[in-house]
Amino acid sequence: MQTVKMVVTGPFSAGKTQFIQSVSEIDVVATERKISSAEEKSVKSATTVAMDFGRITVDEDLVLYLFGTPGQKRFDFMWEILSEGMLGFIVLVDSTRPETFREARSILETFRAYAPTPFVVAANKQDMEDAWDLEDMRHALRLDKNTKMLPCVATDKNTVKTVLIELLTGVLENMDS
Repeated sequence: MQTVKMVVTGPFSAGKTQFIQSVSEIDVVATERKISSAEEKSVKSATTVAMDFGRITVDEDLVLYLFGTPGQKRFDFMWEILSEGMLGFIVLVDSTRPETFREARSILETFRAYAPTPFVVAANKQDMEDAWDLEDMRHALRLDKNTKMLPCVATDKNTVKTVLIELLTGVLENMDS
């Protein structure tokens, strides 16, 4: 059986935990803790401090392991640990929070430095009225036209699956070359 390790990363409150919970066939192993910062509490009440872990059986020969990173800078020491052995990664970006786009770009560059693996950028919360258009986000994130950027709603299993299939396709093509 082939296992593929994928990392789901992105800024604080981008939807990484929800993304994994939407598709995992097991109860997600989550390390959520209450937020202590007043500024961050205004966004959500708990945050990932180490990782999230989920699993998806694609078929009898292929299993995906999904590792979600913490988004807060103070836990970024976990990023390199979680990137060990990854065959691809997803940068999840909240389409409604342009103030996080610069951080998302920095995270993308950091993970590309960890390993030259396939990746995709997923624009989360595309179902929201104030979500940025994909092409505007591409420009703001300084992504070239060859970078796969996909619309996503982390609570919707189908859009999450689409993102994972795009990344898996890139991973399998990379393994064949």
